[in-house]
Amino acid sequence: MTTDLHFMTIAEASGLIKSGKLSPVELTKAFLGRIEALDSQLDSYLMVLGEQALADAKTAEAEIAAGNWKGPLHGIPIGLKDIYNTAGIRTTGHSALFKDHVPTEDAVTVARLRAAGAVVLGKLSTWEFAIGGASFDLPWPPARNPWNPKHEPGGSSSGSGAAVAAGLAMAAMGTDTGGSIRGPASWCGIAGHKPTYGYLSRRGVLPLSFSLDHAGPMCWTSEDCALMMQVLAGHDPLDAGSADVTIPDFAAALGSDLKGMKIAVPRNFFETDVTCEPEILAAFNASMEVFKSLGATVTDITLPSLGLFTDVNSLITAAEAYAIHGDWLRKTPELYGERGRLRMMAGAFVSADTFINSQRERARLVSIVAEAMKTADLLMMPTRQMVAPILGGYDSSTGPSLTRPFNMTGYPALSVCNGFNSAGLPISLQIAGRPFEDHIVLKAGDAYEKATAYRKVRPTLTTPLAAAAN
Repeated sequence: MTTDLHFMTIAEASGLIKSGKLSPVELTKAFLGRIEALDSQLDSYLMVLGEQALADAKTAEAEIAAGNWKGPLHGIPIGLKDIYNTAGIRTTGHSALFKDHVPTEDAVTVARLRAAGAVVLGKLSTWEFAIGGASFDLPWPPARNPWNPKHEPGGSSSGSGAAVAAGLAMAAMGTDTGGSIRGPASWCGIAGHKPTYGYLSRRGVLPLSFSLDHAGPMCWTSEDCALMMQVLAGHDPLDAGSADVTIPDFAAALGSDLKGMKIAVPRNFFETDVTCEPEILAAFNASMEVFKSLGATVTDITLPSLGLFTDVNSLITAAEAYAIHGDWLRKTPELYGERGRLRMMAGAFVSADTFINSQRERARLVSIVAEAMKTADLLMMPTRQMVAPILGGYDSSTGPSLTRPFNMTGYPALSVCNGFNSAGLPISLQIAGRPFEDHIVLKAGDAYEKATAYRKVRPTLTTPLAAAAN
C-alpha cells in the first residue's frame, strides 16, 4: 500500500477496504501514528482514543472479512468536534466548565456513524462551546492551521478543519451556528457542508442556539461529504428541529454534468457590504468561469444588506446562547474563557421585544431569499472575505459575515477550496442551495473539485525529529 494512507479520501479508501485490499487496522494505525508525530504542532485533538479506535478497526476488519460490509464508512477513521456527546468518554466543549463532563449516551449522529462502522479516532478542539474564539485562557490550547501553524484554522470547528486538512482524520464532524463548519473549511482548504436545517439531528450535541445550530460533515472532498451525509441524515422525533423528509441518494447525484444549472451571485454581499482581499475576488471570478465551462449559467443578483443578515443572526445567537448558559454564567463565570463569556453574556441584554422583532425580520429575509431562488438553483460567493489571519487575532463577532445568511435561512451551504493566495493559504468558494437540495449543492462542489487541481495540494508538515535533522 501507499505510505500516504492518511491522504486518501473516503471514496478511495472505502473501495479498497470493501475488496480486502486495505485493512481498517492498517489505516487506523497510520492515522494514530501521524497524530502522535504531528499533532503537537496543531493541537487539533483534545483526546486521542487510540485503544478504542484500534479495537473498533479490528471489529470492522472482521465484519468485512465475514462478508458484512456496512457501506462506505465501514472502517473509516474520523474525528469528532468535542461538543458531540460520546458515551463514557469526556465531552468538554473545550471549557473548564465541562472538563469532567462524561455523557452516558452518544449523540444521535455519533451513534449513526458507529452503526455504519466508522472508527472514532478522538475528540477535536473547538472554540469554547462553539462561540469563544481562538483562546489561550482555556484548559487546552487552540488548534492551529496546518498550512501555517502561526495562523487561525477558523472556528468554531477548528480542530475538525485542521485535522482533516493535515491528514490526522479522514473526516470529522463539525457544527455550524453562524459559519462554524464553513469557516474552518475555508481557512483549512477542505470541504465543509452545513446541511439544510433539520436534515441532521442535533440531539446529544452541546447546544448554542436552538434555531440556528446545524451539525454537519467536514472532509477533503464534496464527494466524501456526500458519503457522510448518507449515514448522518434522517429524522429524529426527539429533536424538535428535525425534519421528517425523504433522504436522497447523495452520492448517486454526483458526476452528471451541470448543463442548465442556474447560479445566482449576490455581488453586493462581497463587493459592497464587505471588503474582500483581491486574490479572493480573483479566485471567485475564475471559479464562475469554471462553472460556465461545465454548462451552468451565472447571473448577478442583489439581496438585502449582508450586515442585516449578520445582525439578526447575532441577536438570535446571543439570546439563545444566554438562555442555555445564563445560570452557569451567573454562578461560575470564572470557569469560562474571556471571549466565550463576553459573547454569551451579551445575550442578557437582548430584550424580549428585540428578540421577537429579530425573528420577524428573520422571516422577512428568508422570504426574500426564497423568492430569489425561484429562478436560481444555487447561490455562490466567497466563504470568507479574507484568508486565515494570525492565530488569536480574529474576532468573528465584528463585521458582516458571508456565512450567516444560510444559518438564518436554514438553507444548505458548502465551502470548497478554490485556490491559494500568494502566501500559500487556502481561498474558498461557498455554494448554497434550496432547502433539502443538499444533493445539488454537493453535486456542484464535486463537479468543481474534479474540474480543478486544488484537491491534489496538501499542507506540508514535518515531524519534530525530521525538522531537527534538517
